[in-house]
Amino acid sequence: MTRQEKATIIDELKDKFTKNGHFYITDASGLSVAQINAFRRLCFEKGVEYRVFKNTLIKKALDDMEGDFSPLDEALKGTSGVMFVEETANLPAKVLTEYRKKQGGEKPLLKAASIESDIFLGEDNLKMLSELKSKNELLGEVIGLLQSPVENVVSALQSGKGTIGGLVKALAEREN
Repeated sequence: MTRQEKATIIDELKDKFTKNGHFYITDASGLSVAQINAFRRLCFEKGVEYRVFKNTLIKKALDDMEGDFSPLDEALKGTSGVMFVEETANLPAKVLTEYRKKQGGEKPLLKAASIESDIFLGEDNLKMLSELKSKNELLGEVIGLLQSPVENVVSALQSGKGTIGGLVKALAEREN
């Protein structure tokens, strides 16, 4: 690989790291070609981009970016594939978990993850990362919590035939 090709890949990686606030570094060594292709297909179907890069190129791209990505240095050993996703931070973890269940194996391994510049190292974080709620899920929960008091008042008004006296009576009965 020439210097120009390496520089092109580093620029491409920097662009991907900048555009995608979330990325996971995995180790899929030991998987057969058919298994890797099945994993790539699942990633594609779920909207996750998966590519394998040399560790030195990943490190150089991360070194040129804002933020401290030095904790990832220990994860950049051996074979490294990078999973990129724009919005849903837990999607790559869910894809890894789903693929493992289908294949009945322990690979690909999670080496590290970066979610909005927070670094998670090691396989033991996979379950926690897969259970993270997405931004839209959290917003939905907040909206649901904000709507529930209003729904209580509306239902009390409807059950009290729309009068203030009926509302007070319905609310008093609910508290007892």
